[in-house]
Amino acid sequence: MIELGEVREPVASSATAPSEETEVHTRILRLALGIEEARAYWAHMDPAVPPGARALQAFDQRWFGAKTLERVKTLLPYLAARYDAFPEALDVLRRWRHMDPAARQVICHWHVQLSDPIYRRFTGEFLVERRTLLDPKVHRPGVARWVRQAFPGRWTESTIVQFASKLLSAASEAGLVSPKRDPRSLLFPKVPDDAIVYLLHLLRGIRHEGSLTENPYVASVGLADGFLDQRLRTIPAVTLRRMGALVELDWAHPTLTAWAEASL
Repeated sequence: MIELGEVREPVASSATAPSEETEVHTRILRLALGIEEARAYWAHMDPAVPPGARALQAFDQRWFGAKTLERVKTLLPYLAARYDAFPEALDVLRRWRHMDPAARQVICHWHVQLSDPIYRRFTGEFLVERRTLLDPKVHRPGVARWVRQAFPGRWTESTIVQFASKLLSAASEAGLVSPKRDPRSLLFPKVPDDAIVYLLHLLRGIRHEGSLTENPYVASVGLADGFLDQRLRTIPAVTLRRMGALVELDWAHPTLTAWAEASL
């Protein structure tokens, strides 16, 4: 595959291909990164069960432990938006039984980015820009100010404060910022090789802004500015070559499913 600027593989440009979410919403106020909830969802979710019947099934089978039926009813649509929207990826996640915790962390982070344009901008732009400062830290008032300026006139002040808290909580779960107290230090999570391959295969099959090697997903976890190139030199599943602005990617497997069947 050849990349130049915005060019991506034909499959990703198809009108029928899944797409990253572009409509602003407030779902993150009720579920931050949700790593453990996602893990339970991947393990139990059966696509053959109609969505309307899943809540009672999940509650009866205690997918989410002791959570109430009302909470389960809230969780399932949010998890569906993050994972069901990308059917091939969900099928791989359902069968990926021995996932490294570090891979699970960044995969949950990327799927929240895919499904939430606010979180995508926060982690793929705002936090990336903060890292260039002499004192790269972040605090809730600063995040609230960013929300207020990025989405002017959209929410009340109390909702903006909630967004700041939930964005920081999700970023902390993702390993991008330190937990609990302000000001928070900016961190980078561990990104295992198989998580990188998963992301690149996922992105090549969906519609998204940017290219496969320059986008908010790789930038948010510290794989921009040539770091992705360095990592791919040791990962046989994807070979990357650059000639100026021209990028060539060669794939050891034709699809995400094929890679998973051969590698996981």
